[in-house]
Order: sequence, then structure tokens, then C-alpha cells
Amino acid sequence: MLASILISLLAASSAPTPLYAIYQQHWGFSPITVTVVFGIYALAVLVSLLVFGKISDHVGRRPVLLVALLGQAVAMVVFAEAGGVNSLLAARVLQGISTGAAVGALGAGMLDIDARRGGFLNSLAPTLGTAAGAMVSGVLVQYLPAPTRLVYLVLLGVFVLQALAVLAMRETVSRERGALASMAPEFKLPRTARPAVAIAAPVMFAVWALTGLYAALGPAIIRTLVHSDSVVWGGLPLFVLATSAGLAVVVLRGTATRRVMFTGIGSLVVGVLITLASVASNGGSLAVTTFFVGAAISGFGFGAGFQGGIRLVVPLVEPHERAGVLSLLYVVCYVGLGVPAVIGGFLVVHGGGLVPTAREYGGAVILLALAALTGLLRSGHRGERTAVVRSGDFAAQTGLASEPAPAAQSAQR
Repeated sequence: MLASILISLLAASSAPTPLYAIYQQHWGFSPITVTVVFGIYALAVLVSLLVFGKISDHVGRRPVLLVALLGQAVAMVVFAEAGGVNSLLAARVLQGISTGAAVGALGAGMLDIDARRGGFLNSLAPTLGTAAGAMVSGVLVQYLPAPTRLVYLVLLGVFVLQALAVLAMRETVSRERGALASMAPEFKLPRTARPAVAIAAPVMFAVWALTGLYAALGPAIIRTLVHSDSVVWGGLPLFVLATSAGLAVVVLRGTATRRVMFTGIGSLVVGVLITLASVASNGGSLAVTTFFVGAAISGFGFGAGFQGGIRLVVPLVEPHERAGVLSLLYVVCYVGLGVPAVIGGFLVVHGGGLVPTAREYGGAVILLALAALTGLLRSGHRGERTAVVRSGDFAAQTGLASEPAPAAQSAQR
């Protein structure tokens, strides 16, 4: 149930992506506005994570989820009735605040219930939600009536049903004092998790920055390549990226954590290079095919990098620290998701245009991935040894830890 809520939240966040072209036609705004509408969601998530990220550790998971689902329902109504850019911005802010409040509680709640499945679903659910939102929204908009309303009304119904399900669920954590104090924004990490976060953060930033590229500029890029205004095409790049990311989470779930991280970085670099080669061409079937091949390989890197980051950090924290640490990881992700996308929109209008901006954006993602690779190589096995020592029991319970038993025994000795 908790995983389904996380999927719905991420689906709602990507649902407007195929609609941006329609909004542009109706209201005549520029690509900068598209990326601002996209980026303000990420900013709202960041603020919410900093303020509400740890509160479920004190008041419980259920109250936080109920309020967050109510906020999402209101956001869907605002989207459905939107009559201009200001309405879109208001809906995205509501959506971002409620998503930010929920993700830490959802991630920690899944780990509370079942450490093995919770760790796996923390990595898989966001990719499934992102893929479903982009593709289902595109199909509904293209083939069914009320294109700017129907998808939001469907999501509204989903959120209402999920709120009713949360009411019927048992609480997974006992209440603790300090709820108000926990709302004071701070960047606080348990000492034992700091080396792992230093390794994981650059990778997670890079993979979510790539997602920002596909979500904010992907529809415009693919329309340039296929010479079509179909909103299904507009949602397809993000769908391919996120679906491939989900596949990576499933395929690599039993692979060593450092190997997963290396796989993520390598796939990200190769996939972005292929994508940039397709964007630099003059269109045609070969360019379109190459674009989606690059998206699939990049998506595999996204899933691997995101999963590897979570697996590297989560075993090192105590249960009562989970929501706060997961929220901090999501802060890194959403900074990567929002800030580069807004800069990209500015460059499309005031820089060299769509294709040069896509090239510069992709190059920045590659450089960031290579910087993360450097940090991972320099860390050697220090981060892994720390994780092994602290996560031996966690590994036995979850199957998510990566080192085989002899390595774990050696590190403990």
C-alpha cells in the first residue's frame, strides 16, 4: 500500500509533462515558463523535505500521509480547473509540498514493515511512478475527452482511495517527543552515514538531473526529431527512461553495491553520449531510434545509481533516523531534478536554442557522473567496509547488502 502511494505521487508529478505543449498553445508562454513550472515543483519538494522530512519519526507515518494525500487531492483539483500559468504554479507548489512531506514517511514506513521489500521498493516505486505518469497521461490526453482535466480527475480518485486505505492501516512507528523541533530545517546526518552519503550524493544528483532533462525538455526534443505534435510522443522519452530505470532496480537487486554504482555511472555516460549524438542529427527514423536507445541506456544508469545510493546509505542508520536520512537523500535528488532544468529552459530562450542547450545539459551530466566516479574510485573500499560492518544484520535480513560473507567476515576482523 505504501509503495502504491509513492508510485501515485511520482506519477502525479510527471503527469503534466505531455500537457506542456497544450498549455503553451493555449496560453502562449515560452520554454522558460515550462521549466519554471517544472522547477517550482522541485523547489516546493525541497522546502517540504527540509521542514517535514523528519516529522513522521515523531508523530507517526499515518497522520503525515493523510495530510499529504489531502494536499495532493487539492492540487489535482487546481490542475483540472487551471486557467493560466498562475494556476499551474499554485498546483505544482501544493503538489511539491505534499510529495515532500510524504516521501520520507513512505520510505521509512516500508522499511518499518519489511526491511527487504522496503529497501527494494524504495528504489523501484519512484521509477514506476515516473514512467506510469508520463505514459498514461499522454494516452489519456491524446485519445480521450477533456485532455487537460481527465488525468487529474483520475489521480484525484486514486488519492481519495489511498487516503481511505491509510485510515485502515496500523501505525508502524511509536510516537516520540520533539515534533516541532524536528521541523526546524537542518542538514544533520548520523556520523556513521556521512562517508556513504558523500559517495552516493553526486551519483544521485546526476541521475535525477538527467530525469529533469527528459521531463522538462524531452517533449520538445522528440517533437523536433519526429516532426509531430502528438502528446504521446511527448511523454514517451520520460516513459522509456523511467521504465529502463525500474528494470535496472529489478535486475541489479542482488548485485554488489559498489558494482551497482559503477554500472549506473557507466550506463549514464554511455546513454547520454548516444542521446546527444541523436539530437545533433537532422532527425529521421535513425535519429529517433538512437534517441530512445540512449534514453533506455541512460535510464538503466538512473535506476542503478539511485538504487546504489540508497543501498549504500540506508543500512548505516538506525530505524528512528530513517525518515530524516531518506528525506536528505531526496533533497539531493530534487535539487538535481529542478535546478538544472530551470537553467536549461533559460538557455533555450536566451542561449543557443534547444539543440545546443541539450548538448550542454548532457555534457554537464556526463562531467558530474565522471566526478562521482572519481569520488567512488578514491573512496576505495572504505565506504563499503563501513557499510559491511554496520549492516551485517541488515544484510542478512534484507538480501540487499552486497558483500559476500567472506568479505564481511574479513572486514569485521
